[in-house]
Amino acid sequence: MSEIQPLTLTDKLSRGNVLAKECPSREILQDVTSRWGVLILFTLLKGTHRFSELRKKITGISEKMLSQTLQSLEADGFILRIAHPVIPPHVEYQLTEQGGIVAQKVTELVNWIELNISDILISKNHYAEGKSK
Repeated sequence: MSEIQPLTLTDKLSRGNVLAKECPSREILQDVTSRWGVLILFTLLKGTHRFSELRKKITGISEKMLSQTLQSLEADGFILRIAHPVIPPHVEYQLTEQGGIVAQKVTELVNWIELNISDILISKNHYAEGKSK
């Protein structure tokens, strides 16, 4: 009978365990589900955009946050940055194959929230009224 070997950390991390504090999936989850990450993925699902187009479509985001979030999502492999060799610089952003998959998942959540916003706001209002008593 063969002896069962315990799983190594590499074996455990190959699947990911978002509940474990040392698991890198937590950082990726943060990148994808941050307010700006969700909105960028949602916007890019509709097609390739330049930085300035993203900034106009996603109202309230600063240039710094847009830049940082795009870099994080690019590092995760969800966004492709395309720099065209022209003057002035022309840079576009589009989803990678994996980015398209994760953007579809995020879009399901966005759509559910938008469809249920009335009930959610009622719940928030009831909660706030209860806290003020």
